[in-house]
Amino acid sequence: MSGYVAPLRDVRFALEHIADLDHVLGLESFRHAEPEVVGSLLEECARFVHDLVAPLNRVGDVEGSTLEDGRVVTPPGFPEAYKSYVNAGWGTIGAPAPWGGADMPRILGVAVEELFTSACLSFSTGPLLTASAITALAAHGTDEQKDLYLPRLITGEWSATMNLTEPHAGSDVGALDTRAHPAGDGTYRLTGTKIFITYGDHDMAGNVIHLVLARITGSPPGTKGISMFIVPKFLPDVDGEPGERNDVKVVSLEHKLGIKATPTCVMVYGEDRGGAVGYLLGGADHGMRNMFTMMNTARISVGIQGMAVAERAYQQAAAFARERRQGRAVGATEPMSLIIDHPDVRRMLMTMRSYTEAMRSLIYRTAMHQDLSHAAPDADQRRRHSKCLALLTPVVKSWCTEIGVEVASIGIQVHGGMGYIEETGAAQHWRDARITPIYEGTNGIQAIDLVMRKLPMDGGRFVESYIRSLRPSVAALREVEWYGAADSLEAALSRLEDATGRLLAASDRPNRVLAGASPYCLMFGGVAAGAMMADAASAAVAAGDRRKQATCRFYIEQLLPLSTALHGAVTGGEEVLFDIGAADL
Repeated sequence: MSGYVAPLRDVRFALEHIADLDHVLGLESFRHAEPEVVGSLLEECARFVHDLVAPLNRVGDVEGSTLEDGRVVTPPGFPEAYKSYVNAGWGTIGAPAPWGGADMPRILGVAVEELFTSACLSFSTGPLLTASAITALAAHGTDEQKDLYLPRLITGEWSATMNLTEPHAGSDVGALDTRAHPAGDGTYRLTGTKIFITYGDHDMAGNVIHLVLARITGSPPGTKGISMFIVPKFLPDVDGEPGERNDVKVVSLEHKLGIKATPTCVMVYGEDRGGAVGYLLGGADHGMRNMFTMMNTARISVGIQGMAVAERAYQQAAAFARERRQGRAVGATEPMSLIIDHPDVRRMLMTMRSYTEAMRSLIYRTAMHQDLSHAAPDADQRRRHSKCLALLTPVVKSWCTEIGVEVASIGIQVHGGMGYIEETGAAQHWRDARITPIYEGTNGIQAIDLVMRKLPMDGGRFVESYIRSLRPSVAALREVEWYGAADSLEAALSRLEDATGRLLAASDRPNRVLAGASPYCLMFGGVAAGAMMADAASAAVAAGDRRKQATCRFYIEQLLPLSTALHGAVTGGEEVLFDIGAADL
């Protein structure tokens, strides 16, 4: 397996030309983040992940986490690297300042998150969930809860989890059975079983704070009766330090296709002492609201995972192609050529690189909307950026993870037969990436969210206005005389507008809309990323960056039409899906 080198040149390009870094840093909320600090921050992060995190990727896959005498043991090197992570303060980057965070813009947090995730996906999933819990606690916690938990979670001294899924319920959160019984002293006693709990236990942090969805005795059925509870592994004592062990434990670890160093736990609450002590977060029956606060942060992070694994898979494939000799390229004088000189291998590498840069553009632009949704000086601007964030969140999660899996698969193909051999490491990237379209809400759920909740915003007018806002990118391509690319993008935007209009017009036929949901989500992601790659192309031409120009042109002219071709699947209707009975499928 080749090493990982942080692509700082590409990250800085996305920050400056896609996420409008200078504008964001000029806002009052982020005046403390000086440009020179940003540069040194990224360079130090690159050094840190190269030296301490990237080497964990292989050992984590080979060794995995284990359950020994009721406690989870992570692979060699993980606890030491996590201690260094905490000491260096990497968890504080985007966290709120009142509780010890650096309060940096989200676009910088995304950049740091990308580097950690590319270095080792299994390591990065722990801090990902802690960051999501911080968001939920900051938004919905009492002052006492914030003061107790946030400082320790922000430093990473404590970690956090999200406890939603149950064996019988899967993604149907409203079907959960975990119960919360009032204890009479303001606390609750939780009983039940949760599955697929990422970092539900581990040996890296001093305490694990579980955010658990449960139903209070007497609450209504379905999603309306769900509440969220803070359930610490160790109950904080009067000084806020880990004290008595709570009635919660790990009973098994899942044996997974990938991310084997990430402990995915089956958690049991209340089996030994009648109930785990829990503290209500955000009010009774408000669990779904709290969950979406947490989940929306996590969904962007999972989109980052798709892109970050693609970057690492690309780096490995490119390194292999520069070393592997096989066959004789056209015009070559040597008996065997490097495979990177063969057109088909070039096509695969250009596909991997261009897709990765397109994903990065979509993610960083979305992070910019997140920053401006609360930091823009004008209320109308804040509202518009908030709607852009809401619209793009399911797209980022689904499109970037689907493409991330595809890029990792192409990476195996570049290696040929050696890619199918575990020792090369190429297969690990695909195995690790394959979970990303599934967790934090499957991509089918993201697509449903997009077409059933986000498209109808403002009666459909907002999504239509958003697509129109991408059209200046066509004019920008014409200005730099990229006429073929401009035609490709213009056609893609027109087809996306048509598909959007047809889905909106079919609102009275939900099965028709749902039949086209997944291809529409992928179409939307590919076309929106195409507009951002057009913006990148204009900046690359101005800067004389031929490498960036090449990847932008390849994406717009050769990959974007693949997204446009999904129009038929979006608009084809539901009839063909139900032409045969379930027993015949």
